Amino acid sequence: MKLKRIRLKGDTSPAIAIFFKDEWLPLRLVLGQAGHVLTPEEESLSTDMISLLQKGPAFRQFLEGLMDAWLSGHAGQQKSFDDTPLLPFEPRSYRDFMLYERHAVDAARGYAKRFIPLGYKIATIFEYITGRTFPLFRPKGQWYKRPIYYMGNHLSFVTDNHAIAFPSYSKALDYELELGAIITHPIKNAAPKEALTAIGGFAVFNDFSARDIQLAEMKSGFGPTKAKHFANAVSSVVVSADEILPYLNNLQAEIRINGRCIVKTSTAGMHFSLGEAIAYASLEEQLYPGEFIATGTLPGGSGMENGRWLKSGDIIELTIERVGTLTNTIV
Repeated sequence: MKLKRIRLKGDTSPAIAIFFKDEWLPLRLVLGQAGHVLTPEEESLSTDMISLLQKGPAFRQFLEGLMDAWLSGHAGQQKSFDDTPLLPFEPRSYRDFMLYERHAVDAARGYAKRFIPLGYKIATIFEYITGRTFPLFRPKGQWYKRPIYYMGNHLSFVTDNHAIAFPSYSKALDYELELGAIITHPIKNAAPKEALTAIGGFAVFNDFSARDIQLAEMKSGFGPTKAKHFANAVSSVVVSADEILPYLNNLQAEIRINGRCIVKTSTAGMHFSLGEAIAYASLEEQLYPGEFIATGTLPGGSGMENGRWLKSGDIIELTIERVGTLTNTIV
């Protein structure tokens, strides 16, 4: 089921809309048909994305019956809400993993090509002669032992159509195509299978990055800060987990800039599964509904890897099969 937040005309508070039979139907109107007065629980479901995602497939089937009935009585009715994209939920925290070895290697290689050209030439000669990956391009040993992640700024999230500005301190703005998971059930010390059941929905995610200061920050001994914390974009549409989990490891994806396809990739090839990653995040740590977790960049899904960096005026579209598209303009 596809969900998004909308603003009903004459109402200042956002409400949830469901995509059904090629239309976006405001849940509040569907639940309130035939003069029904919404209960406190129904009111919460019609306005809060996390509450609705906590409901299972059986409840969503029940909703489909109500939406069928609503459509039969409102055929051709004009939209009663504003189409401006809204942030689908307010994340309580944000963890970003790095689950793809190919991304890690190719990003390191691309970083060296732009910022350390002499080192890149030496590495290229090494790889040509030996047929092996230059050792410094490979992730550190810890990466192979357990899923690694950093905690980002969950208050800097924006959504579709939001303009992304170059940070004043950067001249190398990059993007990262990622799959984002929304936690809707509390877990602690979870097994990987249990960790997957804690996911209520998925979204397309773009972890914008200022590459020219990122390495220096990470070499300081701590994780990235100003390289990452200025903006993160998440699609305004969320898809319920039951529609994505069966295809989790083989979703096709692509990046388009100014309408031109830059790269096609997929979610295949995680070194640790998403269930293993979330399970590790829950190790002796309580995870709560509303926390957001990203896979890290899909292979080829950044300018460091594919060579197409961002510049002012670019319109970037990230698409993941079955999940949707996220669009932002660079200013």
